Amino acid sequence: MHRLLVALLAALDAVLAAAGGIAVVLAPLTLLWVFGLGAPDWGALWPASAAVWHLGHLVPVTVTLPDAYLAATGIDPSFATFTLSLAPLAFAAFTALFAARSGVRAGEAGAALTGWVSGSLVFAALASVVALTSNADLVASETWLSILLPAMLFLVPSFIGAVIGAWRVGDDGPVDAVRGWIERMPTAWAPVPGLVLRGLALTTLGLVAVGGVVVVAGLIARSTQVIGLFQASNADGIGATVIALGQLVYLPTLVLWAVAFTAGPGFALGTDTAVTPAATQVGALPGIPVLGAVPDSTSSWLLLLVLLPVAVGALAGWILRSRMPATVDPEPMAPRLVVAFSVAVLTGGVGALAALASRGAIGPGRLSDTGPQPGPLALALGIEVLVGLAILLLSPRFGAAADEVDDIGVAHDRRDEVPAFSFPSRERMPFDHDEHATGPTPALSAPGTGIAHDVWPSAYRGPDDADPSAAGDDEVRARIRAAWADPDGDGRRR
Repeated sequence: MHRLLVALLAALDAVLAAAGGIAVVLAPLTLLWVFGLGAPDWGALWPASAAVWHLGHLVPVTVTLPDAYLAATGIDPSFATFTLSLAPLAFAAFTALFAARSGVRAGEAGAALTGWVSGSLVFAALASVVALTSNADLVASETWLSILLPAMLFLVPSFIGAVIGAWRVGDDGPVDAVRGWIERMPTAWAPVPGLVLRGLALTTLGLVAVGGVVVVAGLIARSTQVIGLFQASNADGIGATVIALGQLVYLPTLVLWAVAFTAGPGFALGTDTAVTPAATQVGALPGIPVLGAVPDSTSSWLLLLVLLPVAVGALAGWILRSRMPATVDPEPMAPRLVVAFSVAVLTGGVGALAALASRGAIGPGRLSDTGPQPGPLALALGIEVLVGLAILLLSPRFGAAADEVDDIGVAHDRRDEVPAFSFPSRERMPFDHDEHATGPTPALSAPGTGIAHDVWPSAYRGPDDADPSAAGDDEVRARIRAAWADPDGDGRRR
């Protein structure tokens, strides 16, 4: 595809990613402005929408409450200004997935660099426009952060996607150079880089799935408390819709909290609080319905949740082990150790990034500290996944006796393979073929395969075989008889 066309399509992807994220906020707020407020201030609609979009892209937002609101609600004036930094990660996930897909398409089109640069520049330009036009008296954010963080959330996934796309089709450049370097590695080490990346993807997806299951289980187990908080809010239809949508965009954040809870370190819901499988210590919480899923107390049985990350590691180890080349005994341990430790370390790094993205402030005072701690979560996930990986990756390979080892020492399971055709030896043909040249071909089989003669080349079949139209040519038949009589070509009959 032409590079200009790739650049234009990548730019369009960036526009759609930015516009789509803002539209998801702007549309419901517009409806709320129209149907929920008697005399709406339309000048505040755009700053409010941009503030939510910035918050969803990890940008802290400073909120300043007006004096009239403080007087009406009786809030301490010292809490009039506070920072919101707990991100609704649904927006960041949307942008990242859109960017990664755009990068993959550019890489597969043969213009990875062009597509990545074009899309990233356009998205950064749009983020700059939003940042420079959205500050207001009530909500504001640092301009440079409002440009940098959204741009990075598009730039990095787009780069990763471009590399993946270029890897699939080749780029006649650095990606192919890396591929060639990997292919020149020794047989036991060549699959290691690919296995490490595959293992990281498996453990990441597995942990996210575990977090989702834990969130659903918590909502079901404590549905009474969640419904009670909804009813206590006394919200009308519009208010209940806004509350539901707000909780929905925070669903990825809750999933990451559930991962931290499952791994053991847990998360905080305020200063000096902790929600872990071992114990729960929380104070007064905001009346947000979804927080009703947080347990008031825990049971020692919840400690068994730690086995779920171990199971994720074991599943990843089983998949990776099935893709590793088996060698003759003793099977080398070093490649398997490198794969196991690399996947565990990278999984811990992903856990640290997830903790950084899912922690922040949800209000003033003690509510300025919520979410998991990066260090403990990274350490816990790394160790638990390593245990599961080691169970499958470092254990001996069973069933090697059923394998055959080729000339370079790599074992291949031949039981389900159909080997290539080869002429039978003279010892396996204890009859004179000339005597049977005009009759049906005996039901011979290739050495050690059990493949009947009806799958051999048509030149071997006789006139009375099951497929008469496939009767062989006399000259080819003569060559086959000569090959049987003198397989080594030295003139000596076998």
